[in-house]
Amino acid sequence: MRSVYIKILLWCFATLLLSLFAFIGVTWFVPMSTQHGVRGGGFRLNLDDAIDAYEFHGPQALAAQLKKYKQYLGDDHYLTDAHGKDLLTGEDRSALMPGIDANHPQRINGHMVMAIRSADGHYRLIALLSPRIDFWGYLPYYLLILAAVALVCWILAINIASPLRGLARLVDRFGAGDLTVRVNSKRKDEIGELGRAFDRMAERIGTLLTAERRLLQDISHELRSPLARLSFAAELIRTAEDRDAAVARLKKEIARLADLVGGLIQVTRAEGDPTASNAEDLRLDELLDEIVEDCQMEAAARGCHIALEAHPQIAMRGDRELLRRAIENVVRNSIRYTPGGGAVDVTLGATKDAARICVRDYGPGVPQDVLPKIFQPFFRVDDSRDSSTGGVGLGLAIAYRAIGIHHGRLWAENVKPGLMVWIELPLVA
Repeated sequence: MRSVYIKILLWCFATLLLSLFAFIGVTWFVPMSTQHGVRGGGFRLNLDDAIDAYEFHGPQALAAQLKKYKQYLGDDHYLTDAHGKDLLTGEDRSALMPGIDANHPQRINGHMVMAIRSADGHYRLIALLSPRIDFWGYLPYYLLILAAVALVCWILAINIASPLRGLARLVDRFGAGDLTVRVNSKRKDEIGELGRAFDRMAERIGTLLTAERRLLQDISHELRSPLARLSFAAELIRTAEDRDAAVARLKKEIARLADLVGGLIQVTRAEGDPTASNAEDLRLDELLDEIVEDCQMEAAARGCHIALEAHPQIAMRGDRELLRRAIENVVRNSIRYTPGGGAVDVTLGATKDAARICVRDYGPGVPQDVLPKIFQPFFRVDDSRDSSTGGVGLGLAIAYRAIGIHHGRLWAENVKPGLMVWIELPLVA
């Protein structure tokens, strides 16, 4: 059942029907069974006594006998002839005789009737039963009905309230800082939809809060050195004899600080707002051509070149700018560690469901024990921040998260010589 509204409506309707049929059953079945059991056994004796009173003592004795029946049993009794004529009043009682000799009372013309004939067939005794409502006698049956209705209502309340209480506890835990709690509901109704909406919200908030905390930690850690150098350069301008050199030093430090802040913003956006990407149809081979062309000048300045092998034409859907930055960061990272006169090999291939980009340099590689850490923000194999060996350690982290947004993979492995970085992107969303 996929709707709580419909579920509540049907359960209430079922409860009303259960109560209705139960009360009707108790009202009719219990009096009938009681009267049949109590009166049915002595009904023929009553007939014999009524016949004896009529035959031996006349109509007045019969009237007295029937009055006793009324007094002790509470029912109207009539003694008739074989055709249904009342022997006291002469009225026609034949309409009450269809249920004659029945084993239990029958409803005739709105009355509960028991009728029996004499052994010789000359007489009929008809009783109009008047059910008496005995509250205390019915009380156990009514209590049973109430218990059944209460059970149905309790099951409905548990079915609705329990998941809501569980969700409330999870919300309290989430509000207290436990960002890992999830409902993981399997229900198909509105409560299940509420649980899944909470899971999506928790996932989103958890991602944003984690990214924000990481950004604050990274900024507080990484801005110390650039700010110290800026302070030193500013002081240098006041005291240095060569003010132009001091100004150039200050501009250089400002540019480094701007790169750091820009990288922080970029990596935070990639991690904290993956839904903001603009997906479009693109050619991966053409994108690689543009990236390699843009990086050729930097490679030439370091005395190396880029060799591109991208024969297959691969079309996919993704955020073009995000992918360009990710692949470019990997390529530029390889350029930094490629020795002069060497090359950076960039190849593009494809499997049945994915495109694979390989970027290889011929540098010193990375120690095996720290290889998985190179995609973490601000991680560097060496501790220096010199521009000749790299930036602030955000390039591969940005690439890793950008590829993750496209549901791809990014990993690295040592080769001899150098480092080989793999990018795998699914071709089907």
